[in-house]
Amino acid sequence: MLAALEQKNTPLVSVSDAGKATHILVVLPARTEPSDELDFFGKDLLSILLSRRKMKAEEIKETPVSADLASGALCAWVRIDPVKSVFEQQVSMRKALQLLLEENPSEISVIVYGDSGERRMAAQLALYAAWINGSLLPSRKTGKKEENCRGLERIVLHGHEEADNFALLKATAEGNLLTRELTVLPPNELTPGLYRKRIQELATREGWDYQDFDVKALREMGAGAFVAVAQGSDPEDAAIVHVRRRMKKVDKTAALVGKGICFDTGGHNLKPARYMHGMHEDMNGSAVALGILLAATRADLPVNIDCWLAIAQNHISPHAYKQNDVIRTLNGTTVEIVHTDAEGRMVLADTLTMAAREKPDMMMDFATLTGSMHVALGSRYSGIFSNREELMQKALAAGRVTGERVWGFPLDADYDVELESKIADVRQCTLESEADHILAARFLNRFVDDVPWLHMDLSASNHKEGLGAVGSPVTGFGVAWGVEMLRVLFSGSL
Repeated sequence: MLAALEQKNTPLVSVSDAGKATHILVVLPARTEPSDELDFFGKDLLSILLSRRKMKAEEIKETPVSADLASGALCAWVRIDPVKSVFEQQVSMRKALQLLLEENPSEISVIVYGDSGERRMAAQLALYAAWINGSLLPSRKTGKKEENCRGLERIVLHGHEEADNFALLKATAEGNLLTRELTVLPPNELTPGLYRKRIQELATREGWDYQDFDVKALREMGAGAFVAVAQGSDPEDAAIVHVRRRMKKVDKTAALVGKGICFDTGGHNLKPARYMHGMHEDMNGSAVALGILLAATRADLPVNIDCWLAIAQNHISPHAYKQNDVIRTLNGTTVEIVHTDAEGRMVLADTLTMAAREKPDMMMDFATLTGSMHVALGSRYSGIFSNREELMQKALAAGRVTGERVWGFPLDADYDVELESKIADVRQCTLESEADHILAARFLNRFVDDVPWLHMDLSASNHKEGLGAVGSPVTGFGVAWGVEMLRVLFSGSL
């Protein structure tokens, strides 16, 4: 549940105006000095504070500051530089808000100054960061007092108003929060069976159509790639889940596809403990797809959405698939298994086939797919691939607009030589792992049936210090980017 928003068009100036406010964020325009003519909240106190710390006013762009007011309230100041990238602006805003949120307030007041454009930008940055960082993620810690663990309940915005109460921004924050809530759940609470139940409850609540294809049904359909991974688990509770959102008088459809491996042991090619720890987050791609679907629903974006989720686990057992097996996929392609820890591209192959058969206008898939993408980019960016250059350019632009930075990689056909097999149509991967992120994308490309397609390899799904506007290690990366893509491609003037 996100904090409720109250808007007031007039900014506070004097400390006496703050009333009973206990946590206050002041967002100043880029070139405001404490000595300037502009009156702003806590002006004299900020001047004293900067003098004491031997700081220039310019420095609170990078290092926000805070101080206690005479009333006992805590006030933080930050300046937002419009010349900086959205990502850098988000980081500055998050740092400022964290000075307040460390005290777990139930309410904060945000005061924005500057011209109308500066106030609007500051309000958007502050609200998004407050919504996603003020909401508590699931925790199983004991001994905390319940009254201190409610999260942020109310935000009072002074200095700017939006007629729609920042509906798209709030919807995006709700989608990000759902993604992170699902991703942090421990694996014993998010088995494929329990995950499917959660999705079904969410679908009922949001008015989506729900359908799933369990292992028995997928065997009968010939979805051998998905079944190969799922058959190693007991019980066989895996499924490809299909959630549909339909709108009246809308004829465009987007497909969202997500990798939902609830725990990844690596199978027979067992991961060492160091790399197996945290593998409950290998379902993050499916959570991103669900987060985008929720945000699009809450924001009433005019696009039909088919959400396809590959929900399974990659376990080791006598029934688990193994190296040198040859598997037949749903579209008839035969695959030579080279490494059982390359299970993500296997479950996605059949899921992409099912999504492509519905002939959507475009398709995006999300997956924590390859370690080589981490090698290429680290965890500050995610990598993208596309079979359409115009989609790639829009994807890069969406990364800049949202602060969820992406980098484009090649999808040239000559990489396929690395996947040539002597006994099957294609090898699943290579053992050398050179450019595996590109080889994985080339493999997936075989199953999209020339539908306009974007593939995101989520190397930025977890970043230890938080990323952009998000303060938690689990970032929800991809939700804001995906919402922006839908807005640009399908929402006209929205």
